Order: sequence, then C-alpha cells, then structure tokens
Amino acid sequence: MARRKESDRAQQNNDDSDSNPNDELDEEPNFDDPEEYEDDISEQDLMGDLIRQRPKETDGVESIVVIDGVPQVGPERIEKLQNVLRKLFQKFGKITNEYYPLNADGSTKGHVFIEYSNAAEALEVLKGTNGYKFDKNHTFTVNLLTDFEKYNDILDKWENPVPQPFKEQGCLQYYLLEQDACDQFSVVYEQGDKVAVYLNTQPEPTLLEERPRWTETLVRWSPLGTYFATFHAKGIALWGGEKFQQIVRFSHPGVQFIDFSPCEKYLVSFSPLADSRATDEPQAIIIWDVLSGVKRRAFNADKSQALPIFKWAHDDKYFARMGVDMLSVYETPSFGLLDKKSIKVQGIRDFAWSPTDNTIAYWVGEEKDTPARVTLLELPSRNEVRVKNLFSVAECKMYWQKSGDYLCVKVDRYAKLRKDKSDIKYSGIYYNLEVFHMREKQIPVDSVEIKETIQAFAWEPVGTKFAVIHGEPPSTSVSFYEVKTGQTPTMVKKYERKACNQLYWAPSGQFIVLAGLRAMSGTLEFVDTHDFTVMNTGEHFMATDVEWDPTGRYVATAVSWWGHKVDNAYWLWSFQGRILKRVALDKFCQLQWRPRPPSLLPAQQIKDIKKSLKKYSTQFEVKDRLKMSKASKELVEKRRKLMQEYEDLRKQKQDEYAEQRRRRIELRNNVDTDETEGRGGELEEETVEFFIKEETTFIDE
Repeated sequence: MARRKESDRAQQNNDDSDSNPNDELDEEPNFDDPEEYEDDISEQDLMGDLIRQRPKETDGVESIVVIDGVPQVGPERIEKLQNVLRKLFQKFGKITNEYYPLNADGSTKGHVFIEYSNAAEALEVLKGTNGYKFDKNHTFTVNLLTDFEKYNDILDKWENPVPQPFKEQGCLQYYLLEQDACDQFSVVYEQGDKVAVYLNTQPEPTLLEERPRWTETLVRWSPLGTYFATFHAKGIALWGGEKFQQIVRFSHPGVQFIDFSPCEKYLVSFSPLADSRATDEPQAIIIWDVLSGVKRRAFNADKSQALPIFKWAHDDKYFARMGVDMLSVYETPSFGLLDKKSIKVQGIRDFAWSPTDNTIAYWVGEEKDTPARVTLLELPSRNEVRVKNLFSVAECKMYWQKSGDYLCVKVDRYAKLRKDKSDIKYSGIYYNLEVFHMREKQIPVDSVEIKETIQAFAWEPVGTKFAVIHGEPPSTSVSFYEVKTGQTPTMVKKYERKACNQLYWAPSGQFIVLAGLRAMSGTLEFVDTHDFTVMNTGEHFMATDVEWDPTGRYVATAVSWWGHKVDNAYWLWSFQGRILKRVALDKFCQLQWRPRPPSLLPAQQIKDIKKSLKKYSTQFEVKDRLKMSKASKELVEKRRKLMQEYEDLRKQKQDEYAEQRRRRIELRNNVDTDETEGRGGELEEETVEFFIKEETTFIDE
C-alpha cells in the first residue's frame, strides 16, 4: 500500500478536529443480513472447535464412579479403609474428590463416590475393578454415576427390535474350490494407485480384479484368506466374494496398522493420530467384531510399545498386552480382564503365545542377584508349567514352532557387564539356543551353544529341524539342526561361506530358500533338506522380499518401490528354483499371496499321501502337459490370427496403391516412375573393378 503524503495527513487531522465527536455514535455500521439472505454455513463448520469445548450437562458427573460392596466400618477404622481404597483406585487415574456416606453412628454405609479428572479414567475403573474381590466377604460392584439416570429412563413398554434384511455376501471361501488349487495373489503398483488380484495359472497368471485407488497405502489378507483389507484415511474396508464386493467398513481416522485375530473373528486397528483430547473413550486402539462391524472395546496407546500391541491366542479366546511389571490378559467375548486382574510379573521384557495351545511364554530380565528366567504360563489356570533360569543374559528372543511342539529361546549372553550411569554395555557376547520340548513330560530343555553372531533363525513349519545363519559377512555359515525326542539337538548339515541373511521355509517344510537380500544383491539358493541337496541357485538383483505361496509350489521374489526406486518387478520361481515368470511393473510396491486355512486332513493321512506321491504325480504331469499343449495351441492360433490381419492390411494397401497410379503419373508430368523407383526398370547397372594390392610368394622346392 502506498504511503500518504504529510499534507494529506494534516488535512485529514484538520477535518477530524472540525467534525462532531458524536457523529460516529450517530452512524453505527449495520451488520444485519439482507432480508432474503439464507445462511448455508452451519455452526459446526463455522465454530467446530468451540462447539466441541462447550460445557455439557453431564460435565463433572460422567467422571464419578460409585463403588458398592465396600466394608462397613466404624469411625475408628475409616481412615485405614480410605488409605487402602485410595491406593487401589489411584492406579486408574487422578482422584479429584471422594465421598464416604456415613450412618448416624459415624460408620460407613458400604458404598463410596470417587471423582476422577476425566471420564476416560472413570471408564477404566469400571472395566478394571467391577467384580473385584476385595476380601473373602466383599466383592466390588462398580458403576458410573450416569448409569443410574440411563437405567431410570428405560421404556415401560418393550419394543422388539426391527429385524434387518439379510445381505447376501456370496461365498467368501470360493477360492478354495478352484479345480487345480491355483493360489491367488495381490499386487500393488504405480506407487499404490493401482491394485490387482491374480490367479496363479500357468503359463500366464489370470487377472481376476483390478481397480484404481483401491487403497491409499497398503493392502492385507486376513490370516485364513477370507477377507481383503484396504487402508483409507477414514478407516478400513474389508472385501470378499468372487467380485470382491465390500463386506464391512470400520471407521477409524488415521489408521496405520491392523491385526486380525487368528480365527478372523476380531480386527485390531491402531491410529497414532487419534485425538488425545477425547475424554469420553480412548481412540488410539480399537477392537472390532468382524462379522457385525461393531466396536467391542477401545484402549489408549503407549508410544513406547512395539507393534502389535495385542497378541492373540490361537483360538481367539484370549488376547494380551504387556505393561510395566505386568501382563494383562483379556478374554472374549466379554473383553474384560481375565479373573478381573492383571498378572504381576516384575521386570517382564517380552512374551509370545503358543500357536496351538493357550500357553504364554515370557521372559524376565536380570535384577541385582536374581537371574533372568523364561516361564511357560498356562491359561486360564495361570499355572507355571515350566520355569528356566538363565544367567549372564543381555537379551532373549522367543521362536515358537508352527506346530507348537517346540519353543526355542535365543539367549544373548555376556562375559562382562559395565554400567555407565544409565547406560549398560556388554562385552564378550556369545549365544545359546534353549529348546523346550513341549510335548514331552515335564518339558525338558536342551541347550545349543553358538559362539558366532546369530543373523537369523527359523523353525521348519512342519518337522523337527531348524536353521541358523551365524557369523559375520562374508564368512556367514548356515547350520541345520534336528530335534529328536529325548535327545539334544544335533547338527545334520553345515554350509560354509554362504552369501545369505534370511531364511524362508516352505509352508509344508522340507524345502528352504537361503536368501541374501538388500545389501547382498538378491542371491537365492534352493535347498531340499531331506538329503540337503542344493536344487538350484539364482539371483534377483536388489530383491527386497521373498514370499512362498500357501501350497509351497511357488516362490515370489520382489524388488519393491518402497525399497528401491529402480528395477521394480516381481519374479515367480518353482520350489526347485526354476524361474517361471519375470514381471516388471511401474513403481511396483507389494506382492502378497492369499492365505489358505489349515488342512482338514489328519496328520497321518498327510504322511501317507507324501509316501505315495509318485503314484499321484503321473496324472498331474499328464494334466500339466495338456495345459502346456493347450497354451501352445492358443499361441499358434494367436500368431496365425496376427499373420492373417497383416496379410489383409497389406492387400488393402496394395489396392490403394494401384488405384492411385493414374494420379501419380499426372503429378509427375506423365512420366511413369513406379518401375524405375520400385524395380529399377530404366536404370543401368555398372560394375567397377579396383586394383587394391598384389602379393608374390616364393615357395622352396
């Protein structure tokens, strides 16, 4: 804006001095809307933040809890009772007020009013202490103060709920009926803008569905393959059926992580961007019922905890989370604490569920003169079925075998320990593998010592072997151990100087891929552990991911755009290491195989099928040859069709050329140049010879 001249300012000051000071009061501006003006902006849009903060009728009431079942004591014991109750209820939040109603003689009436700083804390008290057994004669009944008004407003006349119309969702397990048991896989490419689902037919995959902007970040299959989950800014959507129609939606803004329960009954969603100012109910972690889409329970998130925050039992009956010096186990479908209280475990560091039993393995770090220990806890009885003490422990990591027959605990031990203020440093690190035999009496534990650094560990999913990558590059080695009943694990094979850093067992065991990903340039080695034959070696340069299909017949390797910005593609291999397909996609991001539910065949029948596999293999080989011949026939037909199209187009252009002959001669002054240009009719051929060099050679007689 240009500055005004000083003379203009002076003139304005003089005019102001001559004006009447009451003129401004006489001519007030009018802010009223015109008569025909219609305001289409709601108060929520205009002042949403202020409206959310406005006082409510229930403010100050919804944060009050009423505890019934409190012991009735005389005036001389009231202070002691208050101290005990205050210690119990302070765990759930900040207590701002408490009131103990008294009888005429000064004794308590058996109920207490406690007010917290917000409604979320009061709700946690309700969930954590309702039904709490204070002593053998007193059990607490906890309610929110607002519940009394809610239950007073119950209708006198019961109205039956209106039945909702049945929504046909189709067969969600149709993919299991595929005649040749071909698996499906999903592909995310073009930086996440496109998602496609393919059927892994041979020799070319069949496109089942392709949609732009199907997801905004990731996709994920449910553990049994029933649902296909996509991520959106407002929540999660599940898709299924032959046409991948939408089954259910879960509204959770900012969701970045999900986790299904093993039986797909529940879905856990986590949003680190949840509004921390919400006081009515936590918003960070929500557990949903998959079939109904109903929110079952919500939790606050601790930023220090690793994902997944909740870990599920194999049958969806329990889920657990780890806190400071405690392990909280919840049961379904009530979603309350098991036995109404958490399990106190001083110094707990990590835990893991058995994949086949309701047993938790957890480990506790060293504390002064107390050694570290690994404990197997049986639920719901809470019986400690096995405890293993460990000494000089820096770190532990637990690996369950998929069949639940064995548990291996990798123990990082130290020779010397040095403490510098809050920092702890270890030196002389060596490693032990503690193997728990879960199916044997009293659960014996065997130990395997490995002096070198352990890079990776993996159990054979179905079998009794495990593999370990140990040592430092480029001198890493791969050792295979076999576990037998009543015996210490024995080494059955060792490969020296292998360029690998990851282990990938086939879902049915026996076959394994030794992969050198990322920094090791994508080297691959396919091994049959039945006789430890190296079936094949290969390389997918800069590979970032390796994925077995559920049947163990194919392996996919991928270079993800998230890991590298060039050469993005996925390759398909046979289980023997033969390359089948190379597919390059623009900004390819992710490939995921669709899981299959566990086989309904008993273990003995599966063993019998494997023994007589040669008897069945012949008919499958014939079928594969027919497929290939059919594919070859289709290819020949396709080529013939293309050739015919070319011949038709060529004849059409020749006819057009002949029709335009007269016009060409007119344009060239009645000189026919077709013959001279095309066939050289009037051109003369001249041959010119050049003398280049003459050589003379003498031959001795």
